[in-house]
Amino acid sequence: MRGSTFLAWCLVLLGWYYFCVGEPYLARTYAYPLEHSEIVYAEAQANKVPYSLVAGVILAESKFNEHAESAPGALGLMQLMPDTAHWIAEQLDEAKLTDSDIRKPATNIKLGTWYLAYLLDEFKGNKVLALAAYNAGRGHVEEWMTQYGWTTEFDAIDEIPFPETREYVATVLKNEAHYESLYSVNRK
Repeated sequence: MRGSTFLAWCLVLLGWYYFCVGEPYLARTYAYPLEHSEIVYAEAQANKVPYSLVAGVILAESKFNEHAESAPGALGLMQLMPDTAHWIAEQLDEAKLTDSDIRKPATNIKLGTWYLAYLLDEFKGNKVLALAAYNAGRGHVEEWMTQYGWTTEFDAIDEIPFPETREYVATVLKNEAHYESLYSVNRK
């Protein structure tokens, strides 16, 4: 009897350790990494965007692969189309960018976070609409708002017409929640 009680307590302690220490460590290391964290935090703060949202976008876009390139030609961690990146650079009075510049983590995160902030401002802080625009383009979201009578209060992800965009928005918001729960202790 004594041995089984000891074993039970060991299992309880092991379970507690796993859920309090092991699981968050494994989640941060493998499922929700936060590479380039200093840049993510700095650009998020500079643009008044939650760092967890920026990290959620990066995870969904490139899984933190700075060499990522999509079939249509989006580049880097935040998967910026070169035309969009050049437009953003103009808005920021930055020098002309090359594709190589756009791929650099610091530049890519700076431009992508600024653009995310721009979209959040354009859609009055509505994350669903801003993320849909980040994925499908502002023109599509504006068209949907007109066609379906959506307002800046829109939150029905399931009503987004493009399946890829629906999945993208849901994924980024889920990622954001995980980043907030896993890393918020480090931000306080």
